[in-house]
Formats: sequence, structure tokens, C-alpha cells
Amino acid sequence: MPAGVPWPRYLKMLTASMLAMFAGAEVVHQYYRPDLTIPEVPPKPGELRTELLGLKGKKQQVQPSQQ
Repeated sequence: MPAGVPWPRYLKMLTASMLAMFAGAEVVHQYYRPDLTIPEVPPKPGELRTELLGLKGKKQQVQPSQQ
């Protein structure tokens, strides 16, 4: 009995938490869609394709700081 909890309940909670972690990792992986290709030569700064899916078509505007 780990931590005073019966084995069946402990195993259910362990299984549920593992499934939740795997599901969360899959959701994050699908949302960010990482580029898993291995380049031959290391890329130059600014050449990585790691932007978010929703921001690809939008232009990023630089806001002047308000001082």
C-alpha cells in the first residue's frame, strides 16, 4: 500500500495520470507542430521555422515604447 492507499485505487490513479500526461503532450505537439527534420548545416539566426500556426499569416508590428 503506497501512501496508505489500496493497490487497486493506486493503480487506477497512476493509469489516469499517465494517460492525462500523454494526452496533454499530444495536444501540445499537434498545436505547435514542431519541425522534426534534422538539417545538414546548422541554420542561421532567424531561419528556424518554429512560429505558431495562427501567427504565420499575420504581420508582426513593432510597438514603440511609451516613456
